[in-house]
Amino acid sequence: MSDRPRYRIGFVGLGLIGGSLALALKKAGFASSVTAWDLDPSVLEQAVNLGVIDTAAPSMEAVMQTVEIAVLACPTQACEPLILKMLKAPGNAICITDVASVKGELYRAVADSGLESAALYVPGHPIAGSERSGVAAANAALFENHRVIVTPDSTTDPRALGLVQQLWSAAGASLQCMDVLEHDQVLAATSHLPHVLAYALVDALAQSPIRDDIFRFAAGGFRDFTRIASSDPVMWRDIALANRDALLAAMDDFCVRLDALRSSIADRDGAALERTFRSAKTVRDEFARDLALRDSGT
Repeated sequence: MSDRPRYRIGFVGLGLIGGSLALALKKAGFASSVTAWDLDPSVLEQAVNLGVIDTAAPSMEAVMQTVEIAVLACPTQACEPLILKMLKAPGNAICITDVASVKGELYRAVADSGLESAALYVPGHPIAGSERSGVAAANAALFENHRVIVTPDSTTDPRALGLVQQLWSAAGASLQCMDVLEHDQVLAATSHLPHVLAYALVDALAQSPIRDDIFRFAAGGFRDFTRIASSDPVMWRDIALANRDALLAAMDDFCVRLDALRSSIADRDGAALERTFRSAKTVRDEFARDLALRDSGT
């Protein structure tokens, strides 16, 4: 029997990420109990029935009164007002974190609040997910061998940061500290832009006069590239708007490169096309090797 400390964990909002984290922490024995509140009571009922959480709380304030570690896991657009309410709520929380994929606006709202409890907030973002959504899709192994980015600053309570590191380690993930601005720029390029491209491609092809044949004969490449277009549209709408500046910059840079490829094709410049394709293949192959090593734990 491990003598490692166990904590009362609470979730404000409960979907795929929050539900998966709850399951992972229960499985690892990090959580002595898990409670949650969600705007939709049916989500909480489902979570209890599935064993994702132990108790459904009647309010966000009720969560904060009973837990030691609180995790904000709601849609992006709802995060800012909720994190401020969580920080103001009375209770025994010694650490508050979140799983939002855009950090800038949230970080600034907390920093500008002047709340003493702001030091307990450790902004976090797990680099893991699925095109599936909702608490029914929760998976205790979702974060294994994945990274979690946190964006603390000089005012962050060291104990709170340490607890977040322990929490994600228990879930099988590793922690990476990063500046808030850099986080939003990196995620705009590596996650938000690919989702926008997948949505745009599927939507464009759906408007084609030969759409039936396009989708009838689409093969594995189309399926792999557009898989993420099955993600929750409301969630990704909110992410795109929340990270507007960084995403627009990434889109502008991509458009420049796409225009260059178009010119190469129009000019029948095979050498330029091959250089771009070969360079991209080299980088992609290196990334795939690194990812395989990381997934194997070596």
